[in-house]
Amino acid sequence: MGTMGKGDGPAIGIDLGTTYSCVAVWRPSHNRVEVIPNDQGNLTMPSCVAFTDSWRLVGDAAMNQAAMNPLNTVFDAKRLIGRRFSDASVQGDMKLWPFKVISGTSARPMIVVQYKDEEKQFAAEEISSMLLVKMREAAEAYLSTMVKNVVITVPVYFNDSQRQATIDAGAIAGLNVMRIINEPSAAAIAYGLNKMSGSSGSKTVLIFDLGGGTLDISIINIDKGIFTVKATSGDTHLGGEDFNNRMVEHFVQDVLKRHNSDIRSNPRALMRLRRACERAKRMLSSTAQAKFEIDSLHEGIDYYGIITRARFEELNMELFRKCIEHIEKCLGDAKMDKSQIHEVVLVGGSSRIPKVQQLLQDFFSGKMLCKSINPDEAVAYGAAVQAAVLSGECDQKVQDLLLLDVTPLSLRIEVVGGIMNVVIPRITTIPFKKDRIYTTIYDNQTAVSINVYEGEAALIKDNNLLGKFTLCGIPPAPRLVPKINVTFEIEANCILTVSAQDMTTGIKNSITITADKGGLSKAEVERMVQDAKKYKSDDSKRKIKKENDEGWLSKEEFERMVRDAKKRKCEDDKKQIKKIKTESGGP
Repeated sequence: MGTMGKGDGPAIGIDLGTTYSCVAVWRPSHNRVEVIPNDQGNLTMPSCVAFTDSWRLVGDAAMNQAAMNPLNTVFDAKRLIGRRFSDASVQGDMKLWPFKVISGTSARPMIVVQYKDEEKQFAAEEISSMLLVKMREAAEAYLSTMVKNVVITVPVYFNDSQRQATIDAGAIAGLNVMRIINEPSAAAIAYGLNKMSGSSGSKTVLIFDLGGGTLDISIINIDKGIFTVKATSGDTHLGGEDFNNRMVEHFVQDVLKRHNSDIRSNPRALMRLRRACERAKRMLSSTAQAKFEIDSLHEGIDYYGIITRARFEELNMELFRKCIEHIEKCLGDAKMDKSQIHEVVLVGGSSRIPKVQQLLQDFFSGKMLCKSINPDEAVAYGAAVQAAVLSGECDQKVQDLLLLDVTPLSLRIEVVGGIMNVVIPRITTIPFKKDRIYTTIYDNQTAVSINVYEGEAALIKDNNLLGKFTLCGIPPAPRLVPKINVTFEIEANCILTVSAQDMTTGIKNSITITADKGGLSKAEVERMVQDAKKYKSDDSKRKIKKENDEGWLSKEEFERMVRDAKKRKCEDDKKQIKKIKTESGGP
């Protein structure tokens, strides 16, 4: 984690989301947080990057051309960051994405696109860094000053490698990541800030954060500016995208049934259908049914889709119920009854879904849900407050704010016989430092291997290896005589360092857990930083209207798109004429 330097400008907070991202800043002159609009005037930006023959598009401009350019429009990078290519979730998601993902160095998933007539491969960290750069530029334009320092939020159940990969994305974007904080904790800060004045006393809130890609639940006690996380639960693969996927599959089957046409092999048709499903889902939050029309979806078919709220709820009820199961788990971990929760705070765009709200209200025996904070902006808002606290930019009342978060998973080391020994139990308040004394199991053993895992299972195979290192140079001695002090230390940003020291000689070795999960090396980060500068330079040369306006097309690009559209229309017309002739028995 970096520290602030003079002349680095104000520190900002960024919610780097699966589907939408948001940036905010604390304004000392106004003594409040302001959410920063992007170059389109929107307070949230699609987490989307697109590549064309001429240039690279980020945010709204990328999303606006997604249906025309599905193979080279990248979204959901957060579902890849810090993961291995072989992970079940990666393999499942790949079947639903139009863009190509392959296995790269250290089994890291790499996104393959065509950019300026060349095949390019990008790590998820690079795509995320492009989003971070776009948001930093929006902040710099809004504040009329350079911005370097940032607090970035992540889901509670992001593991160590996912957190480190997010920090790497910040470094590639040229940002100093002051801290990584959990999304529901940031939302609790947003909720609690305006409750800190007055004599409301201690309050326990449940933050229910259902976003585009992840579910996060935290039970947090707020007392005079001290935010203490009591328990957390969640799923790094449950959110609005999954609800969309269920709808897309429903309509794929509907097209097959009504028109005897399978669109699964047509990326452009699937992307257009996906966007229509996203819009229909939003409509269903306020209406009983949603309709949409897609001209010439596939093989000349003009498709008319209709879905009722009841059908949408039926398609996703299994996922909605999972949300309630995570609440029950969180309450169990906190050793609390639901009656002890003073307020249920809704965060994340998917928390607007009426059925989700109804299930929540029923579970909490009719308790009114708190909708007083903006669900799309709350996480970035809280991150901006934390950034202001770390940089000393806010008034004393806010400066005294203290966030005490917890470890979501137990941290363990392997001992003899493949058994796991817990060093730091889950739901331990961080920052945290703990020592454990271990010894040798063989006579004259001069080295010990320290294998570090995360997870809740007793056996190795059921846990997740974070990293390993060896302590050498132990003086020969009978078994059980040497004393080796193993220290687990977690910083406030949840990054773990494990060290081992021989108590006799003082010989020491340590590891910051990053490498074994496929994290980027310093050389790779530096290369990506240089690539990012090159892409930025290319982008600036291509801007022809005004700075930051990436939505304009060159004359050549526009003419090419018109030609492509005419060609597609001509082909669709020919297919339609052929179909009519066949049905009418004509020649």
